[in-house]
Amino acid sequence: MHKGTHALVAAAFDHSTAYGQSRHANLLLEAMASSGIQDSLRERGVRLTRQRRLLLELIDNSGLHLDAESLYQMAKEKDPKLNRVTVYRTLKLLKEGGLVDELDLAHFEGEKHYYETRLKQEHAHIICLRCGRVEEFFGEQLQALRGQVQSQFGFEIAFARTEIGGYCSHCQVLRGIDLQAHGEKQAV
Repeated sequence: MHKGTHALVAAAFDHSTAYGQSRHANLLLEAMASSGIQDSLRERGVRLTRQRRLLLELIDNSGLHLDAESLYQMAKEKDPKLNRVTVYRTLKLLKEGGLVDELDLAHFEGEKHYYETRLKQEHAHIICLRCGRVEEFFGEQLQALRGQVQSQFGFEIAFARTEIGGYCSHCQVLRGIDLQAHGEKQAV
């Protein structure tokens, strides 16, 4: 395990009583995922350079779905010598190695792609089609659906991506106002 992983594991144990068992488990899973990605790179003979480690940590720890340009801007703040080509090559390397997923998130922003580590627990992306907010849904229902597809179709699932597009509660209100205003204009 690398230094950051040790810190996450230590934090999981230090905070388990204050935040409860679920927080403890989440921190431990994050530490294992981060360690797993780095181990997987090493197994493939890929050198984990300082810049690659920085990019991987930003993808893994930002809590955001980052596109290449956002990742580049965040990384450049931490390492001004980093160039855009390194970001794109690293993303390609991580994607080809099966360590990072490339997402389109319902094409909310056209053909832009976003990245997240693949070692996360399986989840669905809930995307607001008005404001672009993305939430992640983790639940047993996804595993049940996977099991149902496997048994009903005799299908061996290699990966599953679930995206649900709709409108968040805030945007539902704004859409109602917009639709009402549009209806009043047409009546005139």
